[in-house]
Amino acid sequence: MAPQGSDIAINGQPPYLTADIESAPGVLVISGDWTIETLKDADLLVTSFLESNKGASYLDLSGLSLLDTSGAWVIIRLMRALAIPLTDETPIRPDHRSLFEAVAETNNTPPEQNRTSSPVINALEKTGEDVVEIYSDIKILAHLMGGVMASLFTSLIHPRRLRLTSIVHHVEQVGVKAIPIVAIMSFLVGAIVAQQGAFQLRKFGAHTLVIDLVGILVLREVGILLTAILVAGRSGSAFTAEIGSMKMREEVDAMRVMGLNIIEVLIAPRVIALIIALPLLGIVADISALAGGSMLLWIYSDITPASYINWLREAVAVNTFMVGIIKAPFMALIIALISCSEGLQVGGSAESLGRRTTAAVVKSIFLMVLVDGVFAIFFAAVGY
Repeated sequence: MAPQGSDIAINGQPPYLTADIESAPGVLVISGDWTIETLKDADLLVTSFLESNKGASYLDLSGLSLLDTSGAWVIIRLMRALAIPLTDETPIRPDHRSLFEAVAETNNTPPEQNRTSSPVINALEKTGEDVVEIYSDIKILAHLMGGVMASLFTSLIHPRRLRLTSIVHHVEQVGVKAIPIVAIMSFLVGAIVAQQGAFQLRKFGAHTLVIDLVGILVLREVGILLTAILVAGRSGSAFTAEIGSMKMREEVDAMRVMGLNIIEVLIAPRVIALIIALPLLGIVADISALAGGSMLLWIYSDITPASYINWLREAVAVNTFMVGIIKAPFMALIIALISCSEGLQVGGSAESLGRRTTAAVVKSIFLMVLVDGVFAIFFAAVGY
């Protein structure tokens, strides 16, 4: 509806918007019902008034009869377009003033300022955000670690509080059901390492040294590291998704209301199960990788399994095997704590769940590689 003269009005239960230029220059009079029922007409009035390019510098809201949040927001939109503030001198009923202030505060989202982006400033800003996030993750992990240790100490005093059923369930899910994929992957990796080693060392007439290469590399580094990465992607992500889904459905809050210890019920069984399962999976991976290397060398270099085993006994020692196994509990602790902490930080959306699940896998793999490097330097320094 287009404006007629100086008045804009709608028939029925009308809101009114009047700009009387002759008798009261610059005064905008708003009256009538401005509610959800008249929202369409009110919005049409405001749009028509703005299109008519009529100016105003003062509001008279004393004639408002009925007003709700919808009508208040339409009037606030008009006020912002005309740059007219709501002051103490504005004629308006006290209850309407309170509603205007509440709606204006709720929708007070200032537009983003256009600023010249500097690559240096952006890089420093991103670095600062990453540092804050790392600090927050460290605090959460320290809290969970302390809670798990307290839970284990309490279980020693009160064994009934140790949730054996949950631990056995997670050992089955994390360990037993992961054996086939771990064995197949390790078998193929061992065969690939053996093939590449034999191909390169054959040039120097030292193809038998590939057994030393396969044995030491698999037992000290590759076997447990690849197993831990696989477990992080398979079981760590499952931990985050399970706890995150419980957080989204408010089951975690319900457990807290019931007086249950979240760390004792959800976190500790998963940590214990992973610490038990990962070393055993590491042993499976080592055996499978060595078997894959043996089969490949039997086909590729005519080294029989008996000769392979005899040479392997001379190439590796017990400490070679123990280096890999010692790393396993630490990697299991990293996977469990990070996965559970990310699950507890899931928000109320599916996007948050996916983002936290991805973050759990990435952070776990990064920290495991870092820890593996630290252990490698340490064992080399002590000659073990």
